[in-house]
Amino acid sequence: MTVTSYLGFGSSLGDRWAHLRDALRRMETFGPGLQVTAVSPVYQTPHLGLKPGDDTRYPPHLNLVARIETDLTPDDLLQRIQAVETAGGRQRAERWGPRTIDIDILLYGDTEFRTQALILPHPGLAERAFVVVPLADLAPDLRLPDGRSVAELRVSAPIRSQSIERVEDGLSV
Repeated sequence: MTVTSYLGFGSSLGDRWAHLRDALRRMETFGPGLQVTAVSPVYQTPHLGLKPGDDTRYPPHLNLVARIETDLTPDDLLQRIQAVETAGGRQRAERWGPRTIDIDILLYGDTEFRTQALILPHPGLAERAFVVVPLADLAPDLRLPDGRSVAELRVSAPIRSQSIERVEDGLSV
C-alpha cells in the first residue's frame, strides 16, 4: 500500500543548495519504495536554536517540503532518511545545531504514531513557519490528523510572526 507523506528538508552549512538537491535525489536512489512527487519553493529562515541568540550566532537555513509516495513503513522511512543525512555529511554533535542536511518526516498519511525514535505527525509541525509555509504551497487543503488545515495554520499568528523569505520557486529532482 502506498502512502502520501511529507518531508521537511533544511540545510545551513556549506553549499546549502547542493545539500538540498543531493538529498532529494538520494531519497529515491537509496533503494526502492519511495518516489518524490512534488517539491515546494525554497525558503530562507533564521536558525531556530535552543538558546537565545542562536538565530544570529548560526547561519540561516534553506528549507523546503517534499511530497513523497512510499510503501516504506514509518520506521523504514526514518532509516532511509538517516542514511540520506549521513551520506550528506550530517553530524549529530549538537542538538538543534547547524547542519549540512536535516530531514524530518512531517506527515505519514493520516497516521498518528509514537515510538522513542519517531513521533507522527512531527510534534513541531504546526509552530514552524519553515514547515507550514512550504507545506501550504504543496497542499493548502491538507488536514492534519487533529483536523486543522494547513491553510489555517499558514495564516495563524505564530506562523505570521516568524521571519521567512521565499528564495527559489523550487528544486527539480
